[in-house]
Amino acid sequence: MPLTMSHAVGPVEPQVRELTLGGLLTWAAETAPDRLALISGVPDPSARREWTYAELYSASVRTAHALLKRFEPGERVAVWAPNIPEWIMMEFGAALAGLVLVTVNPGFRQHEAEHVLRNSRAAGVVVSPAFRGNQMLAIVEEVQPRCPELREVIRFDEWSTFLESGADSPAPLPTVDPGDPAMIQYTSGTTGLPKGALLHHRGVVNNSAHTLDLMEVGDGCVWLTTMPMFHAGGCLLCVVGAVSRRGTQVLVESFDPALVLELIETYRCDGMSTVPTMLISMLEHPNFDSTDLSSLTHLSSGASTVPAPLVTTFQERLGAAFTILFGQTECSPMATMTTRPTPSPTRPAPSGVRCRTPR
Repeated sequence: MPLTMSHAVGPVEPQVRELTLGGLLTWAAETAPDRLALISGVPDPSARREWTYAELYSASVRTAHALLKRFEPGERVAVWAPNIPEWIMMEFGAALAGLVLVTVNPGFRQHEAEHVLRNSRAAGVVVSPAFRGNQMLAIVEEVQPRCPELREVIRFDEWSTFLESGADSPAPLPTVDPGDPAMIQYTSGTTGLPKGALLHHRGVVNNSAHTLDLMEVGDGCVWLTTMPMFHAGGCLLCVVGAVSRRGTQVLVESFDPALVLELIETYRCDGMSTVPTMLISMLEHPNFDSTDLSSLTHLSSGASTVPAPLVTTFQERLGAAFTILFGQTECSPMATMTTRPTPSPTRPAPSGVRCRTPR
């Protein structure tokens, strides 16, 4: 008698959307073109740039055309930079161009960066010159001869020139299927060098959207993105999640508690995803009690043990719904999460609380 595989049927709500990353941004731009999509949350308020959904879509399409001047659909292109708005344009531009985006940690040193570029068979890399003393451009130039498939190096500090290179492209953008690969994200695992996880469009779109859905984040939210973009928590849960809500995303280049508190008050942010150390540094900052945080109604945290007193403190002092997230890169990224009612102060972990798995 032949063996058969049994399988569990999960919940049918929220419904799975047959969308690509590019299709998600297109939908948001078509349905809310004038809504503010992105704010660069830099420390100097006068230097903060803004894009509506129509503008972000246009910039992403220009990025796609510039990429297609250099790469064929299906090729891998790495992005090595901190949280800057152009990172988001690369994310959606690569998706619209049918390219596979390879995310690289800006903290990587030479041997780690070389491993990712070689292992992913990246045909190109878009890189910031430096970040926190890490000379990333110089590292790329050093390792390029040892990466036989790496033929293009594009600089984020020459972004305007890069975009102009695709301005005269008459070719239509390629057709991309929701089942096509979207990203290779590198995860350290437990031993050795980082290992690449291949993620497809359908997975990253639905996982991020459903996570915010289960958190009960509403359409048009103002989402503060403090998680690093090279990580699935930043470029997927935060970026894709916010776009799935046609929300305004306030992007923080590098976490600083004083800046984060100011941005929440200034832009009336109603949601953010964090790691516990971020929340602790906010709580211990002298501006915490004097900052108006009343808009913050949705908080989530994960990536390490979330202490029960931390959950209690933020729920009691802000009245915000607190969600604990559990994930791994291969899951795009959430595997399971707590749902309302929120965890009790003595039991913030999944044991004894209701959990839900984003599809």
